Amino acid sequence: MSTQPVRVVRHSDGIVELLLDDPGRGNALDLPTAEALRDAASDIAQDPGGAVLLRAAGGNFCVGGDLSAFAGRGTETGSYVHAVATAAHAAVQTLHELPVPVVTAVRGAAAGGGVGLALTGDIVVAARSARFRLAYTAIGLTPDCGASWVLQRLLGPRRAADLILTNRVLTGDDAEGWGLVSRVVEDAELDDTAYRTAAALAAGSRGALRAAKALLRVGADLSLEEQLTEEARSIAVLAGGTEAQDAMESFLAARRRDRAPAERSADQEPQSVS
Repeated sequence: MSTQPVRVVRHSDGIVELLLDDPGRGNALDLPTAEALRDAASDIAQDPGGAVLLRAAGGNFCVGGDLSAFAGRGTETGSYVHAVATAAHAAVQTLHELPVPVVTAVRGAAAGGGVGLALTGDIVVAARSARFRLAYTAIGLTPDCGASWVLQRLLGPRRAADLILTNRVLTGDDAEGWGLVSRVVEDAELDDTAYRTAAALAAGSRGALRAAKALLRVGADLSLEEQLTEEARSIAVLAGGTEAQDAMESFLAARRRDRAPAERSADQEPQSVS
């Protein structure tokens, strides 16, 4: 059994897995765990493969900060919590900035910092057992791990305030309906669905996927005119590369093979992927 609270597993199909592996503690964040998470994310950033899969061992994704580690420190509590938050935030920042697609698999509790961590995924797959709860103000604290930043961008200010101020619980189905997660599946299907999603991305066009993710990242801060300029630049760069040219040739060749003999005289008709 692993004694590491966080592990990096590199798979032969190009997936790099970031595993929260302290199920007995609900994958809670104390200082050693937050530092391990920071270091693991940094390691992945050096070579992120084709896609990153973030998941957790056990019945809960991450219950947030380890209150038993926070309590009883008196005047040192603030400095300890700051150290935990700083290490966890470095991990969140690194995961957010990864150039490759990130897939997150969430089952059970994603609470406190676990919410912000889960939402570092570009694609978030949740089990029906998933329960998302911020919970900070219920214990006299404020959000961390980017929750106050990402929730406004995903949900808008009203729903973000609802989650942060009232500590309401969202089920996996609720989270899908709100647009907090990409899709919800049965618990027994979660690991397989998340892995297959990551594997399909890892097997895809790495240049196109990285560039598409970059467009999504910058697009939130650009005007439509600026984003259109970026899109034109990006698609032109990719179109001039051998990967896209080979893919287009393969697509057209497959189309020609599939056409009936009587139609083959129309080879010069425009072709598209639709």
